[in-house]
Amino acid sequence: MEQVKANSVHAWWLAVRPKTMSGAAVPVLIGTALAATDGRFVWFPALICLIFAGLMQVAANFINDLFDYLKGTDREDRLGPERACAQGWISPRAMKAGIVVTVVLACAIGLLLLYYGGIELVFVGAACVLFAFFYTTGPYPLSYHGWGDVLVFLFFGLVPVCGTYYVQAGVPTQEVIVAAVACGAVIDTLLVVNNYRDREADARSGKRSVVVRFGEPFGRYLYLFLGIMAAVLEVWVLVRMDVAWWLYGAVVLYLLLHVLTWREMVRIFQGKALNRILGATSRNMLLFGITFSLALVL
Repeated sequence: MEQVKANSVHAWWLAVRPKTMSGAAVPVLIGTALAATDGRFVWFPALICLIFAGLMQVAANFINDLFDYLKGTDREDRLGPERACAQGWISPRAMKAGIVVTVVLACAIGLLLLYYGGIELVFVGAACVLFAFFYTTGPYPLSYHGWGDVLVFLFFGLVPVCGTYYVQAGVPTQEVIVAAVACGAVIDTLLVVNNYRDREADARSGKRSVVVRFGEPFGRYLYLFLGIMAAVLEVWVLVRMDVAWWLYGAVVLYLLLHVLTWREMVRIFQGKALNRILGATSRNMLLFGITFSLALVL
């Protein structure tokens, strides 16, 4: 176990979980690429969307870290990467302060988007904050009852992709909505592999993810299906955008890596070795976002 000084800068950096930040960046990247393809790219609101999404990702990581620890979910048999509160790297009191600071900063920066998108964005921002808490906390924590995948589709797909497009180019088109669903599917693969790895520990702690509810085979094929669905939807968007034929190589590359990662996940089946699949899935997710965006703007 890594030796980390309590409440140090290093401890906070680990709590941020920088490897998860691509989940915040990819939707903004795709939304911005779609706006640029329509000739409506505006750099300042795009940057604000990226900062807001990044800060909300950090806040969600802090919230999950604290409340999973308080619920006793992060036990000694945890297979995933170490959590800051559970390891004693950050005290619960300090983590609560970190959550407040991060959420307030995200909201303050997000208010700048009102100039580009109107007062209705207040409700979108409020929903982002509320569901960051509802994911792990409250009388009915959504991730503990199998709703985590739905939230990923909403807040890592539809909301950020359509929202990023909206503040630059106006009302989202059909192509933007389909691209947002594809983005949500890709990012959900990261949640699925987490739940697949933790299925036995989650069952013991009462966390009813979809993998726990429906079993290992369901989780295995859900992971495969999400990547294939994202690739099919990407092809639909690229056809509608009338991109050059050679740019479809982006889809082939992502799909190939996704299938290879899936096969390796099935081979490993259980244990801490599945953390390798977590890293590979994060890589695939980032590759999808970059290549899809490049295919659109080129």
